[in-house]
Order: sequence, then C-alpha cells, then structure tokens
Amino acid sequence: MAMAAVIHEKGPPEVFRWEEIELAPPGEGEVQVRNTAIGVNYVDTYHRRGLPHPWPVPALPLILGFEGGGVVEEVGPGVSDFARGDRVAYLLPPHGAYAQMRNYPAEKLLAVPDGVDDQTVAAVVLKGMTAQYLLRRTYRVGLGDTILVHAAAGGMGLILCQWGKKLGATIVGTVSTDEKAELAAANGCDYSVVLGRDDFAKTVREVTDGMGCDVVYESIGKDTFQKSLECLRPMGMLVSYGHASGAPDPVDVIEDLGARGSLVLTRPTLMHYMADKVDRETSARELFNALESGVVKARIGQVYPLRSVAQAHRDIEQRRTTGSTVLLPFE
Repeated sequence: MAMAAVIHEKGPPEVFRWEEIELAPPGEGEVQVRNTAIGVNYVDTYHRRGLPHPWPVPALPLILGFEGGGVVEEVGPGVSDFARGDRVAYLLPPHGAYAQMRNYPAEKLLAVPDGVDDQTVAAVVLKGMTAQYLLRRTYRVGLGDTILVHAAAGGMGLILCQWGKKLGATIVGTVSTDEKAELAAANGCDYSVVLGRDDFAKTVREVTDGMGCDVVYESIGKDTFQKSLECLRPMGMLVSYGHASGAPDPVDVIEDLGARGSLVLTRPTLMHYMADKVDRETSARELFNALESGVVKARIGQVYPLRSVAQAHRDIEQRRTTGSTVLLPFE
C-alpha cells in the first residue's frame, strides 16, 4: 500500500485528497518506482481544472503528475534494462507521479547519472528536456540570435535563459515583479521586462534596432500572444508551448502571419518530440551533461510535502513561486 494525492473531480486545488492506494505488482514491461522527489508543472493545473491541453487525461479518479524521480523497487516480466535499486527519472504519460509509489513503463524510463541528485531530477527533467527541444530542434538558437522568453523567472524560463545564454543568444524576458527581474538577470536574461508596467514589444524593438527578435517562447497565452507576434522579425518564429492566462485568440494567417512578415507559428508538445526512444535518450544525455557541467543549474524555489500539493498548486497559480516546485512524497 502507498499514499497518493488523488482527485475525484476537476476543480480548484481543494479537490486533492490524501489517500491510500492499492498498487499491483508491475505488469509486463513495467517497473515499480519508489518516488523520492516529484516535479510540479503548470500543465498539472490545467489537468486538475479540466482545461484543454494536447496531453491526454485519464478518467477520474486520477493521480496527476508526469515528472518524477526515484528508485526501482521491482521489475515486471520482460524488463531487462533496469534492476532493483537503479535510480531513474520519467517525464511522459501515463499520469501518476503524485504518489509515493507507482508502476511505469520501463521503455520510457531514463537512467539517472550519479552526479545528479533526486530533487534536481524532479525539478528539471521535464522542463530541461522541453528546453532542449525548444532551443535545439523547434528553433535552433545560435550565436547572435535574440530571443524573447516569457515567464523568465519560472522554472521553465530560468532554464531557457541559462541554456540560451550559453548558446550565444541575447535574451529579453518578461516577469511579474522587480524581484523576479533580478532572478532572471542572474540566470542569463539580458533585458527583463515587468508585465503590466513595461512594454516588452518596445524593449525587443529597441534591443534589435527595430528589426524584431528571432524567436518568441510564448507560455502565457491570451494576455501576451498578439503582442508577442509584434516582436518578431520577418520570418521569425513564435513558439507557443503554454497558455497560463488562457488559450490565445484565433490567428488570422493572412493578417497575423503573412502581413507581419511571413511569420512562423508552431505549437510543439513534449509527447511528439520525445515519442522516439532515441530522441528521448539523446535529449536526456544532453540535459544531464548540461547539469553536470553547470551550463544548466536547478533553481528549486519551493519544496512541499506531497500531502500539501494543494498549497503548491495555489502558489503556482497565484504567481507566488519562482524556479521549480518539488514535492517530497515521504514527508
């Protein structure tokens, strides 16, 4: 038996219930993982509330969460790549991370090197591998590029700033407070813009001598989407990978993209970029190398007991968090 944060209905953070769950032995191709640290991502709040998102959500009752790390307790039939005691991480469906123990497909597991600790794994494996494909595959950032990163002081934004800076980019980032602006600056953001007070499109134009930036990493959605399009140079790319303020308004491909300079709009998702095992392992290797070399540093802003996940969700939704949020299942 194990404990888990379970939801029986969609709604506010109060829907979480701390309950005992029955866990069957791992099935064919599965391993049983004892979670040591669990990552919380903004997408988890979408799934808790029932908001639309490309990632599938199983029927209720439901244990949320995609990201975590732990130790293999037991292997099921047909598993040869992992053994009891191995340190592992995961970042893809199925749901089920918000639990002390879980079964998970061995084919999707990642082996964790000794140089990366458990909380770092939970804090960055999903965000870090997302950053890897956003920076290296969706748009290949290089020396001389100017990029706009929204929510630059969040867990995802800080990794994009750190890694983007190492790749040679000039970075404009949006934040919600002056304190978060300082944090973003300390992690590679060259120009921080406080939303609601400063005009980030104006800043981008000033930084680029009127040309516009090469790529926008857009995670806010409705509140910033149209202005993000204004920031792009001709043939620039808007990468819409989140919508914290709600889904953006429909895009007019003629006016919004064509007339503004043959702009490119994409909506990437982790499931598609990491569907192939070779891509997952390549991305993980690059991320773990970046962590061990110090190119990417985990910024864990908040740690909660798993039983307090409702408070973690409240704090994230009310923008009281910085960096990554980690849950500890046995505290």
